[in-house]
Amino acid sequence: MKVAYTVKDLRDWLAESKKSGGTIGFVPTMGYLHDGHASLFYKAKETADIVVASVFVNPTQFGPNEDFETYPRDFEHDLRIAESCGVDIVFHPDVSEIYSDSDMIQLNVTDRADVLCGKSRPGHFDGVVTVLTRLFHIVQPDYAFFGKKDAQQLAIVQGLIQTLHFPIRLIPCETVREADGLAKSSRNVRLSVEERKEAVHLYQSLTLGRHLIEKGERDAERIRQAVMAHLEEHLKLGRIDYVEVLSYPQLKVIESINDTVIIALAVFYANARLIDNVIIDIPS
Repeated sequence: MKVAYTVKDLRDWLAESKKSGGTIGFVPTMGYLHDGHASLFYKAKETADIVVASVFVNPTQFGPNEDFETYPRDFEHDLRIAESCGVDIVFHPDVSEIYSDSDMIQLNVTDRADVLCGKSRPGHFDGVVTVLTRLFHIVQPDYAFFGKKDAQQLAIVQGLIQTLHFPIRLIPCETVREADGLAKSSRNVRLSVEERKEAVHLYQSLTLGRHLIEKGERDAERIRQAVMAHLEEHLKLGRIDYVEVLSYPQLKVIESINDTVIIALAVFYANARLIDNVIIDIPS
């Protein structure tokens, strides 16, 4: 496995791969890798000839009161995970490789960003599409792999690829969960023992909502209220940020469910904010 710290080194190595006609799969990450990332790497390895993973904590997607400085980092650990999963190249640039003082172009997301996490994090997804646009241009992948756990991000990346006509096939990958259902996240390490026990109710509440839809319930507000009620009953340490039932990937408020829908939630704990969701396809 190779490690590229500069755009030039990465492009030089990828140019050699492209000469042989190999396809490139790209998994952008912010590091502190876990089994969720590993599942993306394995899927990329199954799909593409060369797998590139970026490890870059992107400063432009953190707000002034968010956790950029304290975001967990362990690059040696990341290298071990990436190599064990068959990643061919890890791209680990300095911020100055991606952003410069002379930057003159800013990207703004005009749809799908003012709900869910984006509602309380203005500018966050502007930073996401900004860094992804640069990474996509640098890597020039054939495939890009994103987890469904960050479903709003996935929907916005889909829009980014379509709007800017990137010749990239987006591959959504299923959320990886602990045995008790908690979605794997780099922020889970910040939970106390009691918070970790309680956090199982996030997925349990989503499962309740999904079962209601599977049984024929189509009133979006009734489903949202049922999920909310479960959380309110069982969360003693966590504070609900939001529970929403929206169309997907459009992320629009709906009254009646008749197409693909997402039930999404976010919960604050003392030192972590957890998100989770289920995406449900309604048979036509």
